Amino acid sequence: MNFARPLPNYLVQRYHGWKATTYAENKAWYHRLAQLGQHPRAMVISCCDSRVHVTSIFGADQGEFFIHRNIASLVPPHSPDGDHHGTSAAVEYAVTALKVAHLVVMGHSACGGVAGCHAMCSGKAPELEEKSSYVGRWMDILRPGYDRVSDLPDEKAQLDALEKEAVLISLENLMTFPFVREAVENDDLSLHGLWHDIGEGGLECYDPDERRFVPI
Repeated sequence: MNFARPLPNYLVQRYHGWKATTYAENKAWYHRLAQLGQHPRAMVISCCDSRVHVTSIFGADQGEFFIHRNIASLVPPHSPDGDHHGTSAAVEYAVTALKVAHLVVMGHSACGGVAGCHAMCSGKAPELEEKSSYVGRWMDILRPGYDRVSDLPDEKAQLDALEKEAVLISLENLMTFPFVREAVENDDLSLHGLWHDIGEGGLECYDPDERRFVPI
């Protein structure tokens, strides 16, 4: 693999700093995690966006969350076609093997993936319509959400609403997985939808009774 290169020096320095401090001060805990395996109580599906830091938001330590990140925190519908399905595989492992009690989908403000979906569906990003666009085909999952918000008065309102539609569509799609539906119906698993305001540090949770996201 002559295309690979050494790790950038600033990352090497940060690693050595972590090893000498955080790891050294909690060595017994890391040994325990390694020996006993992981037993997270919750799975969190969040966006790849570097500004979204789930463990910091909830003050979580290693071993607490099983985290899967992808573009716009989307979950595709159940589709056992023998193809490659990273998000679906992560959900399957969390629910059937790790037996998590909670499955959280967290969207966020100023999401580039959601903005890309809006541009694609409104005809402003023809490059995303190409079959060769991985991002475009992934954002097809959110097309039904665009249809729900396209009649809002302006683009900002549509984008804001579409970010939350991404969470709701993912929750809907989760229930198409037989093992998820069974776990939910047996009260072994609960689903949660969150939206994070990056600039304000806000967090909203979807309330199914009120059918809206409410501040936490």
